[in-house]
Amino acid sequence: MPARLFLSSGDLVADRRYEFARDLQLKGDLPAAADLLEQAIELAPKFTSAWFTLGEIRRQLGQRDAAIKAFCAARDADPEDRHGASLRLMQLGAEAVASMPSAYVQVLFDQYAPRFENALVGDLGYRGPALLFKAVLSVRAAAKKPAFFKCAIDLGCGTGLAAGAFAKNVDRFIGIDLSPRMIDKARATGLYAELEVDDMLKGISSKPDASAELILAADAMVYVADLAPVLAEARRVLVGGGVLAFTTETHDGEGVIVGEGLRYAHGAAHVRASVAAAGLTLAQLEDLWARKEDNVPAPGLVAVAIKP
Repeated sequence: MPARLFLSSGDLVADRRYEFARDLQLKGDLPAAADLLEQAIELAPKFTSAWFTLGEIRRQLGQRDAAIKAFCAARDADPEDRHGASLRLMQLGAEAVASMPSAYVQVLFDQYAPRFENALVGDLGYRGPALLFKAVLSVRAAAKKPAFFKCAIDLGCGTGLAAGAFAKNVDRFIGIDLSPRMIDKARATGLYAELEVDDMLKGISSKPDASAELILAADAMVYVADLAPVLAEARRVLVGGGVLAFTTETHDGEGVIVGEGLRYAHGAAHVRASVAAAGLTLAQLEDLWARKEDNVPAPGLVAVAIKP
C-alpha cells in the first residue's frame, strides 16, 4: 500500500518528534512512540498526523477509549479527514457505518497510483478482473447470449486492470475513478474512450438511461458502504438484459462492517437484498477471494446481476 500520509504540523520540533515516534512504532516500542506523539501534540495541538498515529497505537495496545479520543481529535483537526479517522471510529464501534470521506479515498489512491499494479497484483495476489471475466462469460453462456458488449462502464477503474481483462469483448469503455492520478494511468493504457474523475455514484448518475450493456466494479465496492444507490443507478443505466458484475469483501455476519484493512465488507445476505432492492436479478454470487490481506486471502464475493 502507499506510504503513510503525513500532514506537517508547521512546527519543526513537533514534526521531528513525530518522525522519531514513527521509527519507534515500526520497531515495536509502542509505549515510547505514544509518549513522543503526546509531546508532539503538546507543541502542536492540531497536529492531525500525530493524533491519528496516536490513535493507531492506542488501538494496537487495546486502549479503546484513548484510541477513540485520538481519532476524534484527528478528524477535528482535519475536517476533510484525509487520514480516514472516521473509518477507525466506525471500526471501533464508536460511530455507525457510513460513507468513506472522499478526500481520504482520493489521497489514498493518488499516493498508491505509481505502484498500484505491482502492489495489487504482485504483493496482494489480486485477481478481481479475471474473476469477473470468468463470471460474466459463465452467466452469458447460461443465458445463451454472446459475451460481447458495445459499451461498458468501469466503476472505480483505477489503472485499467478490469478494462484490460475485458478489452476484446467491449467496443467502448468509459472509466470513472475519484483519483486523478489513477485516471492518468488508465488514460495511458489507451483502453478507454472516456475517462472521468468522480466518485462512482456521481459518475454513473450522470449517464443516460439504457446506455450501457455492461457495468463493472472490480475491487471498488469495498469503498462503498451502502450498495443500494449505486446498484439502483446501474439498473437505470443498463439496457434490458444488461450485466452488472462486481467484487466485494465479505464477512460471516449481517450487514456491512469496516474490515481491518479499512475497506467495507458486505455480508452475502446484504448483497442479495441490495441487488433485489435495485430491481436487478442476481444471476451469480460466489464465495471467491479477489485479493490477500497480510498474505491471507480476504473473504470475498463475486456477484453478477442482470437487468430484467
